Amino acid sequence: MNGQWTVRRDGSSSRAEFPTAQAAIDAFADGEFAGTDEVAGPNETRFRSFESHPVFEETVAELEAPLPEPEEETHLDMNPMIDVSLVLLIFFILTATYATLRRTVELPAEPPEESQKAAAIPKLKEIQDKVFKVIVRVEAEQVVVRIEGRLVELDKLEAEMTEQVKRFGKPEAFIDVGPGVLWGTEVKIIEACRGAEVRRIHWPKSK
Repeated sequence: MNGQWTVRRDGSSSRAEFPTAQAAIDAFADGEFAGTDEVAGPNETRFRSFESHPVFEETVAELEAPLPEPEEETHLDMNPMIDVSLVLLIFFILTATYATLRRTVELPAEPPEESQKAAAIPKLKEIQDKVFKVIVRVEAEQVVVRIEGRLVELDKLEAEMTEQVKRFGKPEAFIDVGPGVLWGTEVKIIEACRGAEVRRIHWPKSK
């Protein structure tokens, strides 16, 4: 492999000289020449391409062998799945909220004329045996609550109502709220009725 080696580029008249075949191979490996460029040895009169020259063809085949393609990694795109999950979650939340609201605020269908008559508000004298009266007024800029004529503080309403229900056997309440009483006070009275297990609350006709 010693001696002068001549390399000429494919399609060009320019030439390069190398003292040994190994030097020509190194230049090829460095990318100075392509497989189609021609080379001739010291005692050769005919140029042949690197690819077909018996001295270089094996080395060229190794150097020009294509690199193995990397294996494609299995990749699962989670974004569509997350989007669908969020849509389903929002749908279930809205459905559950609507169902709960419907159960809470469900309005009965319009009753027939006979049912309307039966649902008429009874007069106080008709139910006075089973109700205890709660009178709420504003006196001297203060809210005053009386149960059966007895003055009761707001924080003791439930205890007094419980006594009316269990001791005196009056399971229903008749609540008369005067003008100027805030709605928050009425809410406290209603909550006290609920805690005392009052079965029904009656209001004046104007209420």
